[in-house]
Amino acid sequence: MVMPTHPPIYCIADHMHTSIGMGTAAHIRALEDGQTGLQLYKTAFAKPVCCGLIQAPADANSSHTTLEQRMIHSIIQALQTTAVQLQDPQTLLLIATTKGNIDVLEGTAPAHFPSRRAELGALASAIGQALHYWGTPIVVCNACTSGVLALDIAKRYLRVGAYRHAVVVGGDLVTEFTLAGFQCLKALSGAPCRPFDRARDGISLGEGVGTLVLSVVEDGPVQLLGSASANDANHISGPSRTGEGLYLAIQKTLADAHKTAQDIDYVCAHGTATIYNDEMEAQALKRVQLTAVPTHSLKGYWGHTLGAAGILECIIAIQALQRGALYPSWGFENSGTTIPLAIIQEYRQHPLTTCLKTAAGFGGSNAAILFQTTAPL
Repeated sequence: MVMPTHPPIYCIADHMHTSIGMGTAAHIRALEDGQTGLQLYKTAFAKPVCCGLIQAPADANSSHTTLEQRMIHSIIQALQTTAVQLQDPQTLLLIATTKGNIDVLEGTAPAHFPSRRAELGALASAIGQALHYWGTPIVVCNACTSGVLALDIAKRYLRVGAYRHAVVVGGDLVTEFTLAGFQCLKALSGAPCRPFDRARDGISLGEGVGTLVLSVVEDGPVQLLGSASANDANHISGPSRTGEGLYLAIQKTLADAHKTAQDIDYVCAHGTATIYNDEMEAQALKRVQLTAVPTHSLKGYWGHTLGAAGILECIIAIQALQRGALYPSWGFENSGTTIPLAIIQEYRQHPLTTCLKTAAGFGGSNAAILFQTTAPL
């Protein structure tokens, strides 16, 4: 069998902004020091919940919403070290988000924004115009797999030669509307979330924006080798108890990258800290024989950032590969899944070549993506 050949896709630049701080370097320092940006937040509900909120205020007089301002800034920062131009028709711009400008509908955004600004197309147009993008940005909105799915779509366009570069940005806000939705599911934790831990009792939502720049022209130290998605259609909000969808997504990703489970050095899991999600992931990882591979979740540091989660966590995975570093899964002490995983508990240096990143979301959506280093730091 002749394997198909594709141009290598390099990860050439990135930027991230969460409750931990601004810029990728600030996040690496926080992970090395074991810092979390999660704090108690008083909501309209009976009990406070833990969230990771970005403290930097947005310009209330700007013609762009808070989320638009953050996305525009992140994209600009990520592109500074590259020759990629958004005015170039060979550059693709994708936006991953679950709620977009939800604050406009909620009434917490400045009053001068019309309700139609909450439409995802309006957000995309505003960002595209501000950055003088040559075309219309693609919006990817599929629950909490949005970020990884946007990278998967970018990969597909780059492989077939439709574009030479792809700029993928993800972002979401924490609002009372979003909190209320998760509270209805009794999924929010009153303390910082503890993915995969025996004492986990729910998620911590977080605000975040991240940008990852891909290219088939400019070289980079890490390649995107493969990615895929699968929907198990199990339930509108409950994951498959057997991990069927995530198992299929991982299997398809490994095949896409021409790798096997034995080639994976570490797993950057979705790890939301709900009872069912973490158990589902453990089941899926067992089925692909990855339970002994070092694994972590990053949500204990800045929370679940919804549409931004996949982008932000992929950026850290890429940094981990370059640095040969395993960052601990914040909040983990005792195994809380029926199938024990090799959860990383302390920061350590370790030679790494490949990383598998997983994602899961409402509606049975699942995705995975695989990175490989070409030049460690």
